[in-house]
Amino acid sequence: MITGINLAKQSKQAATGLVQKRFAHDLVISPKTGRSIIRQGAGGRSSSNGHVVTVFGCTGFLGRYLVNRIARDGAHVIVPYRDEDDMRHLKVMGDLGKIIPMEIHLRNKDSLEAAIRHSDTVYNLIGRDYETKNFSFSEVNVEAAGILAELSQKHDVDRFIQVSAINALLDSPSRYLSTKAEGEELVRSIFPSATIVRPSFMYGQEDRFLARLAMSRGLSIRINGGNTKVRPVNVSDVAAAMFQMLDDSSTAGQTYELVGDQVYTYSELLEFIKEMTNLDIGDVNVPKPIASLMAKVMNVLPWQTLGADEIERMMLDDKLTGAKTFADLGITPSSLEVTGIQYLRRFRTNLYNDEPLKKSTGSKKKVFHTSYL
Repeated sequence: MITGINLAKQSKQAATGLVQKRFAHDLVISPKTGRSIIRQGAGGRSSSNGHVVTVFGCTGFLGRYLVNRIARDGAHVIVPYRDEDDMRHLKVMGDLGKIIPMEIHLRNKDSLEAAIRHSDTVYNLIGRDYETKNFSFSEVNVEAAGILAELSQKHDVDRFIQVSAINALLDSPSRYLSTKAEGEELVRSIFPSATIVRPSFMYGQEDRFLARLAMSRGLSIRINGGNTKVRPVNVSDVAAAMFQMLDDSSTAGQTYELVGDQVYTYSELLEFIKEMTNLDIGDVNVPKPIASLMAKVMNVLPWQTLGADEIERMMLDDKLTGAKTFADLGITPSSLEVTGIQYLRRFRTNLYNDEPLKKSTGSKKKVFHTSYL
């Protein structure tokens, strides 16, 4: 009898603990549309933060990190895709029913509208470093961005966040960068409160930046004498910044340039990779006309290679224009010197895989820290 009473008390206490307490900060009213966004649950992927978010370009490098970060907070995430195989890894990033795949095509406006209709926030990450026979830079970076902004405005989307690129200028010699700038202007003309994000070269586990340099094991082609200055940024930091913009209304209508904490030349990056991987990578300087011609010839191959427009971008230093940065979001970007080993260790041979890192003789890199994460 006593045991039964104790079990009843325990059950009552457990049920009481499951009752959710509501607070004033659980309710957010959109300043643009007046839509109510209500948080439910204790927080995390199994709760709900009240948002329905569409992430175009979610199957790309940055997209998977952003979807993971948003889904971890309990949002319903619509993941538009063209090839089902490209989005399967996204389905496990959220709780059951939180990741919603929708097939789209950039030339099918109805499919794009269906992916936006029920969302309160839209991220546009669509972009390619090279043109294909199906889509040009203008079609992807300008026309598609304009259509998404137009549909978002039509369906009273609260926030539209457009990913551009560092050095995006209308008069840029790079067609990729000039169309990114055109896309920014078109989006802002349609959706004035849109947030523009300009990341530098991003690195991470699946990047095409550090990996490309490290994979050239025998010989690396050096453009512009290796003197071009870049500020590579960790893709996780960019995803964290874009996630923060979801609830931060002060970021609406702003432009953010997200770059790493240090400036490197390509020569310094190559030396850094050599020290990280213990690989003997040679390099040869190739004049720009010859490199561009080589890129055009290689582009006829059935797999993606270095494009001619990428040669143009490798000639341009990363320059800040005075827009807001990580500091305005209260985020400190990761240091490549600390986190680089996580992404470059896989390029080591089995003889050096667990060998501690050596001190550098360069002026920038003093001591490296080994991480086995």
